[in-house]
Amino acid sequence: MLVEPIVVCLWILVVACAATWVLSLVTKEHSWVDRIWSLVPVVYVWVFAGAAGLADPRLDLMAVLVTLWGARLTFNFARKGGYRPGGEDYRWEVLRGRMRPAAFALFNLFFIVIYQNILLLLIALPAWTAYQHQTPLSPLDVILAALFVAFLTGETIADQQQWRFHQWKKWETDAGRQPSPRFLQTGLFRFSRHPNFFFEQAQWWVVFLFGCVAAGSILQWTVIGPLLLTGLFIGSTVFTESITRSRYPEYAAYQARTSPVVPWFPGRGNTARMWSESR
Repeated sequence: MLVEPIVVCLWILVVACAATWVLSLVTKEHSWVDRIWSLVPVVYVWVFAGAAGLADPRLDLMAVLVTLWGARLTFNFARKGGYRPGGEDYRWEVLRGRMRPAAFALFNLFFIVIYQNILLLLIALPAWTAYQHQTPLSPLDVILAALFVAFLTGETIADQQQWRFHQWKKWETDAGRQPSPRFLQTGLFRFSRHPNFFFEQAQWWVVFLFGCVAAGSILQWTVIGPLLLTGLFIGSTVFTESITRSRYPEYAAYQARTSPVVPWFPGRGNTARMWSESR
C-alpha cells in the first residue's frame, strides 16, 4: 500500500523530536535541533519529490535548491564546531542561567525540541502544495529559482565575511592584542547587522512562493511556515543583540546607524575602523 508523503514526513517529525529530546537529556547539550536544522528540511522536500516519482520538474527543482541550502548551512555549521561535543549554541547557556532548571527543562521540550522541529516541517510544506498541484514549470518558477540562488549566494558571502572576521579576531587575541573593532561592521554587515538572517529567511519565502505558483494562488496556508520562521528570527535577533550589547557597549552606536536585518544604506554615526585595516 502506498503511504502518503505527508504521513512519511510526520513520522520523520516524531522520530526527530524523540531523538533530539533524548540526546539533549543524555548529553546535557541543547543544540541537537540546530544539528539537524540543515538536514531535515532537505529530507522532507525529497520525500515529496520522490513520491512524485522524481517526474515533477518543479518538485525536483525545489529539492535541488533546498539541498544546496542544506549543504551550505551544514558546511558553515560544521566549520564553526557545531557538530563537535561541546558545540552547543552559547545562547542556551545564557538562557539556562536566567531560568530555573524546571522551567528550562520545559522550555527545552516544548520550544527547542517540539516547536522548532515542527517549524522545520512547516517551512518545507510548500513541497506538499506542489505535490498536490503538479503543474508545468512556468517563467515564474525560473525567476524564483534565480532569486533563491541570489539569496543563497548572499548568505554564503555574509557567512564567509563573518568567518574571516572571527578567524582574524582569534589570531589577534592569541597574539595578545586587543581586536579592534570587536565585532564585524564591514562588507554586507555595513548594510545590515544580520545579513545572513535576512538571506536565510528570504530563501524560505521563495520556497513558499514555489507552492503558490504550483497552486495558482498566493493564498496558501503554508505561509505559516515562513511567518513563524521570521518570528523565530526576530526573537533570536533581539536576544542575541541583548547579549552582544552587554559585552560591547560600542554596539549601541552600530545599532543606531545600521539596519537590523533588511540590508539598507547605513545612517549617520561614528564609524568604527575597518577591521581589515587594523590587521
